[in-house]
Amino acid sequence: MHRDRLLNLGMAFCGVLLASTLIAAPAVTPIPQKFRQEIARHHDPSPGAPSGLIQLIDLGNGGVVRAFTGGHWYRKTDSRWEAEPTLDPTAADEFRMADAAGAAVTVKVPWASVRQVLRRGTVQWVVTESDPVEVRPGRPARWMGWPSRMRIQQAAMAPDGRLWVASSGGLFEQRAEGWGRVELMDGVGRVWATTNVLGVTFDSDGSPWIATRAGVAMRGADGAWKFFEGKDGLPWNDFTGAAAGQAGTVWFSTRLGVIRWDGRDFHYRQGKRWLPSDDVRHLEIDDEGGMWAATAEGVGRIEFRGMTLAEKAELYQGEIEKYVKRTPYGYVAEAPLGKPGDRSTAAPTDSDNDGLWTAMYGAGECFAYAATKDPAAKRRAKQAFEALRFLQKITQGGDPSPARGYVARTIRPMDWPDPNVGRIESDRREQAHDVLWKAYEPRWPKSADGQWYWKGDTSSDELDGHYFFYPLYYDLVADSEEEKARVREVVKDLTDHLVGHGFSLVDVDGQVTRWGVYGPQDLNRNQYWWVERGLNSLSMLSYLAVTAHVTGDNRYHDIARELVEKHGYAQNLMFPKVQQGFGSGNQSDDEMAFMCFYNLIRYGKDPEIQDRVRYSFFQYWANDQPELNPFFHFAYAGQNLGQSITNGWGVFPVSPWEGWLEDSRDALYGLPLDRLNWGHKNSHRLDVVRLARLQSRDLYEADRAARGHRVDGKVVPVENRHFNHWNTDPWHLDYGGDGNELGAGTVFLLPYYMGLYHGYIEKP
Repeated sequence: MHRDRLLNLGMAFCGVLLASTLIAAPAVTPIPQKFRQEIARHHDPSPGAPSGLIQLIDLGNGGVVRAFTGGHWYRKTDSRWEAEPTLDPTAADEFRMADAAGAAVTVKVPWASVRQVLRRGTVQWVVTESDPVEVRPGRPARWMGWPSRMRIQQAAMAPDGRLWVASSGGLFEQRAEGWGRVELMDGVGRVWATTNVLGVTFDSDGSPWIATRAGVAMRGADGAWKFFEGKDGLPWNDFTGAAAGQAGTVWFSTRLGVIRWDGRDFHYRQGKRWLPSDDVRHLEIDDEGGMWAATAEGVGRIEFRGMTLAEKAELYQGEIEKYVKRTPYGYVAEAPLGKPGDRSTAAPTDSDNDGLWTAMYGAGECFAYAATKDPAAKRRAKQAFEALRFLQKITQGGDPSPARGYVARTIRPMDWPDPNVGRIESDRREQAHDVLWKAYEPRWPKSADGQWYWKGDTSSDELDGHYFFYPLYYDLVADSEEEKARVREVVKDLTDHLVGHGFSLVDVDGQVTRWGVYGPQDLNRNQYWWVERGLNSLSMLSYLAVTAHVTGDNRYHDIARELVEKHGYAQNLMFPKVQQGFGSGNQSDDEMAFMCFYNLIRYGKDPEIQDRVRYSFFQYWANDQPELNPFFHFAYAGQNLGQSITNGWGVFPVSPWEGWLEDSRDALYGLPLDRLNWGHKNSHRLDVVRLARLQSRDLYEADRAARGHRVDGKVVPVENRHFNHWNTDPWHLDYGGDGNELGAGTVFLLPYYMGLYHGYIEKP
């Protein structure tokens, strides 16, 4: 057997004693703050904007933007659109426009057949389906004599002034003797069939690009053509045209979105987040690099605005403060909207995991304060602490009331409808497919002061969030003994509750909550809990490490040592995820595991446990690294960057693989400013590979449809997905939503501030 495989098997399965080799972390060039943010501008249309099917866009001299629809021209001036006054929509056989000198010109062609307007100096061409028409100031229009048997799809002007035409009969260029066919041959003699060419343009270097159903082709300086297909990263091929931008950028319009080539990769933009309609008939690129799209439902624009990551964080913070935070305690989850796309109609309500989401938001603020010393970050972190502490205090003193230390999932005010009504029936239905589900009343007890309902049956998700936040707040934010004492009390009470109830979270009914099971009697010996054995063993050891760190009481280290020596918890956590390779397993568990690994390495004191934890963390991260998750990357690098483990075969590095920082950068740069839940479709993409049957089926969901990754092995980028939290399945290809819910920017803020704290991001 190969030596490297022996190393892996020995370490992973045979329980070989490992010894960590602590070396200096390699130097990391921080992610630059400055970048160009991609922004869609169609959601807040200018007054008077043309609607419905837009036939074409015309970018005139001086940056004038005009849109043509139904025989009418509309001109954009400042922040509004205005219909041009010289229109005569009854003249269906005439196309009216302005020449290069600004004079009105009428071309005797059916306006419905006009595909585009081209300009070069004082010369313009009105390109119709049947012929390009040359228009010069002071001269009659001149038809170019295009063969009538072929329909023109698009025309482009070559650097030498000749017209190239993409047609239903192929690609042609204007020559002295007439129209000549252009053959596409690559450097090894392969010829690409071009019987139907859908688009043509010349990039900023003068190289021609064409678009066909076979893919995209580009001719290099050596005269050879290079072909791009799905296997080369091309997302889609139902083209309607092409347009060139700055610095080698090329855009392609399709009947299902737009595509941008940036000189290295293709980027796909589809769905209401990016365009008024996916059916894009024509596009143009302005002098600032912005793309204007004529779609079936109005004018769209995608622009790029220079900004910093710090500025992006402030925009998300502002939305959270204005629209998302709920109750005076400021719980952070998501906010349903009364009207799709209208943030002013936000009405945040409770979620099952308010404790978890608020904890992750608060953890980001702890990192923010540590990295920047911004008083606003400290205030936000303190508010998060008070919110989480209240979830523990509110459960006490009422009737019924659980044991001290128990934490609620969330709260809701008493003037809202009673959430217990009809709940027991819902729980009994749930038991039909979950034999461990609890049906009891009240699931929403009342607080002792009669002001709140609080939700019970609290899950392990909540506890992982609480324990992730508390030590960060204790170490990085709390700066007085009184404040630290409040943290110690909350952490100690929660941990003592768990330990005192057999490592379980016990509800008001005296029974363990559905997911609050951490004891060896269940994890090691109950048939229903083997799936959770690894993750919950990891969680409990991390909870004890946190508690020992915050309280300074080594008794909790002793309890952890007993779980390791008598009940095999260190071995259990070597396999914290039940999975069949990339894309399999449960993503909520992933989010929880990364928080617990981070804490257990950061605060654990047992060298033998730490060795195994470090290697288990490596296995976990390696399985998840194609998910392009900056939170996962930064949490992992924060504890394992530059680390190695030594055993009998030598040194085994566990530092993150090359590319983790670049993937994190791309995700932070690319995450849309618009956090509304617009739908996305990716299952049709040519550059997507479906997951194998083994990976697309697991113990949680018997059959997951439309799951896959791009041809590079990684999931589709954040620009092509919508998710409220990092527990969303990133291998899923299609996402629903119609802009009726606003997600919190925590998905950006937590990794951004974590990366800033660890030095992976440039200081603002």
